[in-house]
Amino acid sequence: MAEAVFHPPRRKRRVFESYESPFPVDVGGKDFRICQAEIINNNVIVTNPEDIEQLYNKGYFGKGILSRSRPVYSISDPLLVTKWQGANLNMPIIASKKYQCHVQWAKSILQEQGFDDCSVTKILENYTQPLELPFLEEDGAEQTCNSCNRMGPNTENTELTRQSSTDTGNVVALSPENQNEGCKKACLEGDPAFDPVAVCGSKEQEQGDLKEIAEASCQKHGFLVHCSCKAKESTEQRSCEMIKSKECAPEYVLVQEEEEGSLRPEEDSAHAQENLVKKEKLVCRRNPFRIFEYLQLSLEEAFFLVYALGCLSIYYGEEPLTILKLWEVFSEVKPNFKTTYMAYHYFRSKGWVPKVGLKYGTDLLLYQKGPPFYHASYSVIAELVDDNFEGSLRRPLSWKSLSGLNRTTVNASKELMLCYLIRPSDMTEKEMSTPECMKRIKVQELIVTRWVSSRERSEQDEF
Repeated sequence: MAEAVFHPPRRKRRVFESYESPFPVDVGGKDFRICQAEIINNNVIVTNPEDIEQLYNKGYFGKGILSRSRPVYSISDPLLVTKWQGANLNMPIIASKKYQCHVQWAKSILQEQGFDDCSVTKILENYTQPLELPFLEEDGAEQTCNSCNRMGPNTENTELTRQSSTDTGNVVALSPENQNEGCKKACLEGDPAFDPVAVCGSKEQEQGDLKEIAEASCQKHGFLVHCSCKAKESTEQRSCEMIKSKECAPEYVLVQEEEEGSLRPEEDSAHAQENLVKKEKLVCRRNPFRIFEYLQLSLEEAFFLVYALGCLSIYYGEEPLTILKLWEVFSEVKPNFKTTYMAYHYFRSKGWVPKVGLKYGTDLLLYQKGPPFYHASYSVIAELVDDNFEGSLRRPLSWKSLSGLNRTTVNASKELMLCYLIRPSDMTEKEMSTPECMKRIKVQELIVTRWVSSRERSEQDEF
């Protein structure tokens, strides 16, 4: 058996963030924070935005349920954001077709809760009606802008407008006069001081809306859903109250809509049919069906945060689970949990950032510092064996399957590592029923490298 040659990790070409901390704990203990998670459908989910930021930014634990890695999902259309970037708006911009999908989803939920079609239509009409946009002047004073017109001052109060040619799709540029007359900067979404309803909405309208949706709104979910959620004096309720300002506040979006009768030929144009001008506008509305992105932790990550760092509390229903209970529950949910967690704990203690290696057919992927900085260096398969390297292997590999797995790993610029967790022969199942068994476990790493005859001969000739 040859000695392993360790290669430095490959750094990513573009790094857009700085390295904060390897773990979400404060060494000094002044700002120590215990995050909260809950078990939903055998998955560990973190819902509090502050906890999500803490866990992911410091140690890169978990992944967003709607994102590839970092939880940064937004309903805003990137193409529309680029198209309207001159408006300096700090609200999501979506197409009218997508907004109508959200309306239909909210309508379906209300109908499932027993509301008749007339009530559903009235609720949604009141909730999704256009709102007036609040803006700020350059000196910081609040200003309600009647319109930010892309082509002229004759527009409605609740919209931003622009014109584009239907044959080319090019946007007509802003004129200096219109830029000076337009509003300079939009307010932040959800800020109570500049809330569109608080600034521009009618109080009578608000009272009517609240009365209409009193039975249809749920304080926990924050959008138009009628459910049986009751106010309960529990830790779960207190955690919900912590994020109430974010989840229960209405979400305001800008919907790109086409003005009625906006298709008209350009003035002084010989080819009127070829140069039809489509006038578009942005209308501020409330989103009736909000989509929240949460942080999903693997079972190994969740148990490490509870057992090794003590910075996470996991709830099932209203009761927090103890370490022994989590060890038992996770072992039932995932039969090989004990094996994979021992490997995870070992590599985390060595300074690596292990992530789930499912997409490469292995148990773990090992990153230096974190996925934003380096590509994964190793794909790891973990096996639990006895002192004689015998036992019922979780994943028995034939030479053919091992060669194929190694080839796949090498093509992804990684190395295949076999991690053997050696348990003493006298260790009983009772000892394995607690995480304290890891104190007697030994670890041996084996890197699998494809032997190339021509390369080996050339290296021997050099000696």
